[in-house]
Amino acid sequence: MNAEVQTQGPAWDLSTEYTSVEDSQLLADIAAMDELLNEVALLNPGLDTPHGVEKAQQIAKLSEQAGTLLSNISTFAHCLLSVDSQHDGAQKLNGQLQAYRKRFGDLFEPLSQFVDAASDEVVAQYLDDPEVSPSAFLVHHGRERRHENLSLSEESLVNGLSQDGIHAWGNLYDQLSGTLQCEVLVGNATQSMGVAQASGLLNSADDHQRKAAWQGINNAWEAQDEACAAGLNAMVGWRLEMCNQRSRHKPVHFLDAPVHMNRISRGTLDTLLEAAFQAKPLAQKAAKLQARAYGKEGFGPWDLRAPAPTIEQVQAPSIEFDEAIDLIARAYGEVDASMEKFVRMMVANNWIEGTVGPRKTPGAYCTGFAKSRTPRIYMTYTGGQSDVITLAHELGHALHSWVMRDLPESQRSYGMSLAETASTFGETLVRDTLLAQSSSKQERLDILWEEMSAFTAFLLNIPARYEFERKFYEARAARPLRPQEMKDLMSEAWRSWYGDSLAEPDPMFWASKLHFYISGLSFYNFPYLFGYLFSLGVYSQRDAFGDQFYQKYVALLRDTGRMSAEDLAQTHLGVALDKPDFWQATIDSLSSRVSAFEAILEEVGR
Repeated sequence: MNAEVQTQGPAWDLSTEYTSVEDSQLLADIAAMDELLNEVALLNPGLDTPHGVEKAQQIAKLSEQAGTLLSNISTFAHCLLSVDSQHDGAQKLNGQLQAYRKRFGDLFEPLSQFVDAASDEVVAQYLDDPEVSPSAFLVHHGRERRHENLSLSEESLVNGLSQDGIHAWGNLYDQLSGTLQCEVLVGNATQSMGVAQASGLLNSADDHQRKAAWQGINNAWEAQDEACAAGLNAMVGWRLEMCNQRSRHKPVHFLDAPVHMNRISRGTLDTLLEAAFQAKPLAQKAAKLQARAYGKEGFGPWDLRAPAPTIEQVQAPSIEFDEAIDLIARAYGEVDASMEKFVRMMVANNWIEGTVGPRKTPGAYCTGFAKSRTPRIYMTYTGGQSDVITLAHELGHALHSWVMRDLPESQRSYGMSLAETASTFGETLVRDTLLAQSSSKQERLDILWEEMSAFTAFLLNIPARYEFERKFYEARAARPLRPQEMKDLMSEAWRSWYGDSLAEPDPMFWASKLHFYISGLSFYNFPYLFGYLFSLGVYSQRDAFGDQFYQKYVALLRDTGRMSAEDLAQTHLGVALDKPDFWQATIDSLSSRVSAFEAILEEVGR
């Protein structure tokens, strides 16, 4: 551990799953998975026989068993690499698993096609099995897009070609971003560093340092603009061509796949974005208040991750991990005693990784082992207030999976639109608790600053990303765009949403933002806006439901894997997501937080 680091969290315990990459149980699970896949290979040819339904049911059961093993081993490898990014054994294991993932996809595509192509009568027979029936929602949800299916041989061809097609472009971007060097003025000297390191400087409290880091990052990406433009044009072109190929029965739009993946309708997406559009004045006000706190009329794009300005020259004391857990547990316990018990159980079982290490990967996440159905939390805990909020956020994710642990595997996965429900809920709980017990103006400013940063990120930055991506797809349908056209499109989107709350746009954001280059999915933006507002909408129902809230909250979380977002909201909250009322009410509830932020600025003379 670095000698300067006085505070860190505990190390997690993975030994309940596997002790190492050579663990006999891990090797046995790989062998068992291999055997299950062999069984599927023998069953697949029988799907077009009179006994096809029985064969399909067998394959479905084998899919769940093999999927559990593949997920368990993959999670273990990922956890090892998170703590030690150079773990040789984990890297080799992960490489081995790539072949299994491809084989898994190829072997279970026939089942997917069988279920999608079957008549309603045959599907009813298929689901008339106690072990298969829990997958009813997934089956019927998938069949909504069955008109897009190509033939089995064509789907196999697409899967094979995509590895060196669209996914190759995504891999190229990852390699480029991991090796790209930028020149950044640090103090009086220019330093060469990776973009990830330079990005960390955007969190600096020093204005000049943030701007120097942003300029260094943008200059580095500017030198690669032709390569990035080629990659993004190719990936979007691939998806548009797939839409064309899948439009044999009826037109397929480029938004059909992302909304379906998120289990929402186009109507809900349009309503959500319209609500965000109507909220622009409030969000821009919050952004201008943040700029005012720094003595500026408008923030530059390099300021968007700036910390709260320092108004007291006393350094905030480090929050020890046990102290953070106690605070979070008590905040969770205000909703229900079982939530506090859960938080303390996570610590007692050593299911949280919070150490400081030179080879740890940045970021934080919650994952889980499919065999034991136990969650794990990963982060680097150093005692800052933001670390406490991050820990509260990830514990929300862990609670979500915990309350679903007894459900059938087919009912435990949910769309990204609902993935942030419990995490943002937990984060808001703890932030409100911190605010209530804050003992200084600086502490109150820090907490409210974080709230405003989230508010402007979700209500301005995310819609700007969505607008750029949507307009890029529309333009790309005619021809590939040149780098300058992409810069112009990005700048227009920033101006459209930020208005005069931002001093200037970020024209290279289309190149520097990883989310645009994730080959496995598109429009990795609007689900964040949905999740943020939906979770706060749920949070606002605490008083209305009173003593019944926790029971209703858990019921809602448990249904996230077996309902569309619209049905979930109607069933548990009695609201319609494709109508503006719920979204508008949630946004209105945030206006008081903007007012509170304005009040603290007045109080400290900013």
